[in-house]
Amino acid sequence: MSDLSDAAKRLLLGRPVRSDNLGHTLLPKRIALPVFASDALSSVAYAPDEILLTLSIAGLSALTISPWVGIAVAVVMLTVVASYRQNVRAYPSGGGDYEVATVNLGPNAGVTVASALLVDYVLTVAVSISSGAQYAAAAFPALKGHEAPFAIGLVVLLTLVNLRGVKESGRAFAVPVYLFMLAIGLIAVIGSWRYVAGTLPLAESAELDIAPEAGFEQGLVGIAGFFLVLRAFASGCAALTGVEAISNGVPAFRKPKSRNAATTLALLGGLSITMILSILMLAKATGIKFADVPAEQLLLDGVPVGEGYEQHPVIAQLASAVFEGMPVLVAVVAIVTGLILVLAANTAFNGFPVLGSILARDGYLPRQLHTRGDRLAFSNGIVTLAVVAIALIWAFDAQVTRLIQLYIVGVFVSFTLSQLGMVKHWTRELRTEPNPADRTRMKRSRVVNAIGLGMTGTVLVVVLITKFTHGAYIAILAMIVVFVLMQGIHRHYATVRKELALGEDPMASRALPSRVHAIVLVSHLHRPTMRAIAYARASRPQVLEAVTVGVDEDDVDDLRARWDAMELPVPLRVLDSPFREITRPVLQYVRSIRRESPRDLVVVYIPEYVVGHWWEQLLHNQSALRLKGRLLFTPGVVVASVPWQLASSEGQTGLEDHVRRTAPRG
Repeated sequence: MSDLSDAAKRLLLGRPVRSDNLGHTLLPKRIALPVFASDALSSVAYAPDEILLTLSIAGLSALTISPWVGIAVAVVMLTVVASYRQNVRAYPSGGGDYEVATVNLGPNAGVTVASALLVDYVLTVAVSISSGAQYAAAAFPALKGHEAPFAIGLVVLLTLVNLRGVKESGRAFAVPVYLFMLAIGLIAVIGSWRYVAGTLPLAESAELDIAPEAGFEQGLVGIAGFFLVLRAFASGCAALTGVEAISNGVPAFRKPKSRNAATTLALLGGLSITMILSILMLAKATGIKFADVPAEQLLLDGVPVGEGYEQHPVIAQLASAVFEGMPVLVAVVAIVTGLILVLAANTAFNGFPVLGSILARDGYLPRQLHTRGDRLAFSNGIVTLAVVAIALIWAFDAQVTRLIQLYIVGVFVSFTLSQLGMVKHWTRELRTEPNPADRTRMKRSRVVNAIGLGMTGTVLVVVLITKFTHGAYIAILAMIVVFVLMQGIHRHYATVRKELALGEDPMASRALPSRVHAIVLVSHLHRPTMRAIAYARASRPQVLEAVTVGVDEDDVDDLRARWDAMELPVPLRVLDSPFREITRPVLQYVRSIRRESPRDLVVVYIPEYVVGHWWEQLLHNQSALRLKGRLLFTPGVVVASVPWQLASSEGQTGLEDHVRRTAPRG
């Protein structure tokens, strides 16, 4: 069974990679871009949709300002990218926003940022995969109603690919990401050329009108209209998610790490801004109508289109218009868009495990998250992210409209605190830097980060105001829970560290017990018992006795008779158990020995069967497991398991086969 499971693991994940090969897993820029930027680039597929969808609440006239909302998003993107280029140069260790906030604002700020990022990474997977599943359901009607199971299957697939290693996952996903960039680039270039030439056709939804919701009959007027624009802007700012992943992933870049990460950030910002603005402007030029409830809001000659109308995503409508008469190109755009939405989750699969590893190193998450797996990936972090994301997808039935409201709150919390930390960082550095050229550079960087602080702080306030009642409060509650959990883990590790410290007198912990009192637990007189007695005698304790619990009087009498007949050199003590318990009498006896001689060490030898099948484990050793679990909480007691290998356990370690394969042939 072990050989079969090992073979399956090797088939899925590949051969283990030696630790000294870690350098070979580092990423060049051409691979790092699709690995770390797929999340931000994928937002091109849904951020314009969310802007148009929100503005559609105010009717047809509101859609005319969608390019201006896109420009506002682009300004924020440009500012954040410029700010994070300062981050990766100043803090290249991979801690990203968490490290910046911890060093400059204190541990609580760092944990706040970390909790926000962890929640946002989970939401990135849930939103991206769910959006990809909905694209797939639109292309394949058989998937309608089964989006959640399909999305979960995609998460499992991504998990397996990432468990093979960062570089391998990057190579696997590079082609779809570059194809998506090419597809959007063709839409932008050809669409713009056809618009200038006057040959750009209208979109399939151009002939429709949009009915405004109650309270917005006059369009974007008054306070309600102002907040609706802010809400559209906040939804469009989903395009910024994933920017922080590059600052967390600097250690994965090839040298010079900071420069390569900064270059990748610049490429990401330029591509995202160009794509989003191109789509929004072409959407306006082709007259695309996009509504939250199309069956009711979209009107044809004043009549709602009804449930039979199928509303296609903005990119799909643009592709149909720009590539009119070229169905192959339209299909390619649909396919690569669905793929990029799925692969956007890969950014989180690279960011979450690295951040989790750093938090585990600092004692805020379980230390298992700091361990690399067979393929030098942080396997436990990858699996943890997958499990939580799957639970979220299942809970929200893979509905992007419901999940998107939880989105981007966390990332703007981290953006804002990170930029505040960078402002303090440059202020501190300026106090001690005498070189005029370096001081000029630092002042320029501080201005960039200060502008970033003002911009991201403003967006955070807008997001909280406009999205709080629409579901953002759930993300905030999740951040609070994660924050409290991490602080509790940190306190636990600090307490354990304090308890285990040697103290002022290191020799005190090495004091020997005055005597050793050995106890061999006996249930039957058989070979495991004889082995346990032999091991106990070999340790030469000052006191050695065998102990059995008298549950059945006939069994006890038979055991005594056989014991005396064999003339064993170890006295047998029978503990009374009027209520037929086993664990309690043994615990009481061991504690009585400790009370009488507190400086004595009590060693309890427990014979145990070693079985080869899981179902056999259910039939043996249950009393031993319960007893061991209780004895471990008793001070001054050592529990020694004495194994006896049954025939079914032969060959279960795999060592026998290895010896047989490597033995010289005679």
